Amino acid sequence: MKVLILAEQCNPEWASVPLEAWSLYSALSRYCNCHLVTQIRNREALLRAGLKENIDFTIIDSERIAAPASKLSMILSGGKGKGWTTGTAISSLTYYYYESLVWRKFKDKIKAKHFDLVHRITPLTPTAQSLIAKSCKSVGVPFVLGPLNGGIPWPMEFDRERRQENEWLSYVRGLYKLLPGYKSTLENSAAILCGSLYTKKHIPKKYQNKCYYIPENAINPSLFNIKKNRHAQVPIRAIFVGRLVPYKGADMVIEAAAELIKNKKLTLEIVGDGPQLGQLKKLADNLNILSDINFAGWINHNIIQEKLANSDIFTFPSIREFGGGAILEAMAIGIVPIVVRYGGPSELATEETGYFIELSSRVNIITELNSILNRICDSPSEIDKKSELAYRRVHTNFTWGKKAQDIIEIYKKISTISLT
Repeated sequence: MKVLILAEQCNPEWASVPLEAWSLYSALSRYCNCHLVTQIRNREALLRAGLKENIDFTIIDSERIAAPASKLSMILSGGKGKGWTTGTAISSLTYYYYESLVWRKFKDKIKAKHFDLVHRITPLTPTAQSLIAKSCKSVGVPFVLGPLNGGIPWPMEFDRERRQENEWLSYVRGLYKLLPGYKSTLENSAAILCGSLYTKKHIPKKYQNKCYYIPENAINPSLFNIKKNRHAQVPIRAIFVGRLVPYKGADMVIEAAAELIKNKKLTLEIVGDGPQLGQLKKLADNLNILSDINFAGWINHNIIQEKLANSDIFTFPSIREFGGGAILEAMAIGIVPIVVRYGGPSELATEETGYFIELSSRVNIITELNSILNRICDSPSEIDKKSELAYRRVHTNFTWGKKAQDIIEIYKKISTISLT
């Protein structure tokens, strides 16, 4: 099966969405004859990864629009790591130009049915519409969209954090449904892959019959090949990994764990960097535990598993997480997650493999997290059972290979339908 993969963001050397796209493309390439179409910023990394330009991948140079849009996004969002919705809105508008260049480059091959189908992997956001989905359908080439993910509302209890993140545009995010191509994209896609149950739920009812739940994140077993082999015991080793921004909840972890840290029942390591770092250190200092917390800073993604393997629990009370890749990476090593029952993480962990905190006010989350931590310290043996089940769950259900196989089955299904 020949598949044209559209992934504007696709980079094996970056994190988050570009790395996810690369991982999925690589997995699909083991089952299909895939040709990748991506943005020029990814060229050098793809060459270093061993791909051959114009054979394995094609570059689209959309910098004439993308470069100034990126600068504008940085200004309007208030700096790096902030104003996610603003950045997404601007990139969604510039995506029209990117796809116009893609169609100009590949329209003849698509019309000649050189490819059996076209699959747009990124952007993940439902706000980025496709103008070529209709063109593909018109010539009998199925167009696959997704996995789409995002748009989880800010909890009302955390409006202050929303403002701290400069998420002003999130108040009117629903206006993206008025953008050119919104209905056309859904109408003309042969399959819509939904990266979260929340996203699937909010696809209009008339298109639900072609929606498939394919979780956004997965792991590469060859990279996450370490398994925790220590038995949990007091002091319990807790770890937080993520950007240090308000909605991730590192401050709530520090407050919930403070007394246990003072009493030597628990240790805490915070891995990551971000604008909240100074505030977190000040908070720890005010609680008289600054010297007891290891602020590890940013570390290379490929050695995070070594940090995780020396831990027992992954304390991650993020209140607005789309995918939750960090949760899978922790569970893949056997680390037990503690997450808020909201968004992506709550779809990845289970009662048997982790602990859940009900979404509520900041005070209530801290109180419930403290209760869970005390329970774990009083009965460390709980961790070992959950640890093994977490490891099995991820390596059985959430590998890129498994995800690619599930998508291949969808390819086969829609290809059959398109031929009848």
